[in-house]
Amino acid sequence: MGASLTPADIAAYRIFLDQLAEAAAEVTLPLFKRPLDVVNKGRKLDIDYDPVTEADQQAEKVIRQHINATYPTHNILGEEWGAETNCAADETPWTWVLDPIDGTRAYICGIPTWGTLVALNNGTQALVGMLDQPYLKERYIGTPNGSFLNGEKITCRPCTDLTQATVSTTDPTQFFATDKDVAAFNRVAGKARLVRNGYDCYAYAMVAAGFIDVVIESGLEAYDIQALIPIIEGAGGVVSDWRGESVLQGGQVVASATPELHQQVLSLLQG
Repeated sequence: MGASLTPADIAAYRIFLDQLAEAAAEVTLPLFKRPLDVVNKGRKLDIDYDPVTEADQQAEKVIRQHINATYPTHNILGEEWGAETNCAADETPWTWVLDPIDGTRAYICGIPTWGTLVALNNGTQALVGMLDQPYLKERYIGTPNGSFLNGEKITCRPCTDLTQATVSTTDPTQFFATDKDVAAFNRVAGKARLVRNGYDCYAYAMVAAGFIDVVIESGLEAYDIQALIPIIEGAGGVVSDWRGESVLQGGQVVASATPELHQQVLSLLQG
């Protein structure tokens, strides 16, 4: 285990996450639902299209500037501008993990299921995380003391039976790494009461808020998931890879509302 957080640390980081969200929104909101130049970063999974916009790049730059000014000895890992090492080798490797616009495809389509994701990890755990959806004015923050939507505590729905659950993924046809992963998702979806797809990071927020019960993804990066781990876990849910192990570095991800439901889903994913 790496270093932990005191109550004073948690309070300070919550204030700082609010500041980062406001700074990023000053970039992303004026460009949302406007004509944008979109650049294709290249191939990702089996898709020859991985879009990025000026909003992605500039929002991450602004977040980095705030972090470097406030926590100059902390590392940074971001989707658009890579890794930045600032801590000494003998120090706790506090690292801010950034996805300035998770759901760029939704962003360029004018759909408000994208979010700004920011996490802080200590080298082994993501301890605090934020998902900010500024167009909807929804800010989710997860901490060791619970998860919050606009300052009000939230909890997962107490669903323990997959046949009563709502299951989601971003795109069941394109965003799974292999056909085997698609088949595994379909085994779970086939037993669920309801399946609703296409929500990017926002689906995880809905698990924490008690409206969706399971999210399953494959081929994620660290910056896609780290901010969402404290939000789900702080609301009482569970996040792991498909084997039930740490998902800090991304890959195959499953987030569930309860431990009982999580075990049912893992069994089906493993076939």
